[in-house]
Amino acid sequence: MNSVFNKIYDEFHQDLYQFIFYMVKDKHLTEDLLQEVYIKVLNSHKNFKGDSSLKTWLFSIARHVTIDHFRAQERKRKRILEFFDWNEKGQNMKDNKPLPDEVAVQNEEVKQIYEHLDKCTPDQKSVLILRFIQSFSIRETADILKFSTSKVKTTQHRGLKMLRKYLEENKKRGGESNE
Repeated sequence: MNSVFNKIYDEFHQDLYQFIFYMVKDKHLTEDLLQEVYIKVLNSHKNFKGDSSLKTWLFSIARHVTIDHFRAQERKRKRILEFFDWNEKGQNMKDNKPLPDEVAVQNEEVKQIYEHLDKCTPDQKSVLILRFIQSFSIRETADILKFSTSKVKTTQHRGLKMLRKYLEENKKRGGESNE
């Protein structure tokens, strides 16, 4: 198993790291989630039947681990809101955490696209990251997300449309970030 794991790690670690990082935008959280992915891979590798490529299987696990994290965070956030008596101003607080230093943005438009990804639906965000940042094909993206190819195309189209809308709105405001 060590040689299999080392092969998986050597071949896919960087791509898996980047995928999770673009979803969560936090280096330490990415490392934690990636460790969970590797634990799941080690525990279930013997059950991998080869119905899809190894790459597709790994990214599917990474996506599920990341989604599970977001679901847990949402449940935790709801419990906190129920526990405390927040005033109206407190309920509208927004996390304006800056982008991590490790993310090199070449120009303002790339930075804006990166920021506006968070405004897309989770499906749109996943498709756009897999297609344009990770360079997966439509078929590979469909396999990872368990979507049909037509759903990937539609989700991609709608996600790109949303990004264009946000970029145009930003441009009309004079390029100021709306975060």
